[in-house]
Amino acid sequence: MDDAEARLDGFLARYLPAVAALGRGAIRHLRARLPGCDALVYDNYQALAVGFSPDGKTGSAIVSVALYPRWVSLFFLQAQGLKDYAGLLQGSGTAIRHIRLSAIEDLDQPAVRALIEAALDQAKVPYSPDRTGNLVIKSVSAKQKPRRPAST
Repeated sequence: MDDAEARLDGFLARYLPAVAALGRGAIRHLRARLPGCDALVYDNYQALAVGFSPDGKTGSAIVSVALYPRWVSLFFLQAQGLKDYAGLLQGSGTAIRHIRLSAIEDLDQPAVRALIEAALDQAKVPYSPDRTGNLVIKSVSAKQKPRRPAST
């Protein structure tokens, strides 16, 4: 395991086991589905996010997986104009919308697969499956919210 993989595993380990497993599975699924994208890791104040970029640049990322203390979301980062026939996308933003994942199988639902395909088709930087993507730790915030929910 290389350093970036080990660091990502360490970031994921701070979450509840179910959230970490879903996040790990979603990241693995998208890395396999989008081998030409770099997986850009941001361990931010609010969440752990892994964006998938066809050219390694943050602004070109098409989708991302974000882990929060209680859930995992799939974000569509260039959602403007994205046709959501099944009404899955949440949020009121015009540029960024998301789907809260409940299981890794959600990524294989036909409507979710169609959204991912549409996002790839309309991406501002074309996706190339022939490119070799890398896992890159882009930033780690010094100050972060707790990764596990407070006990209730």
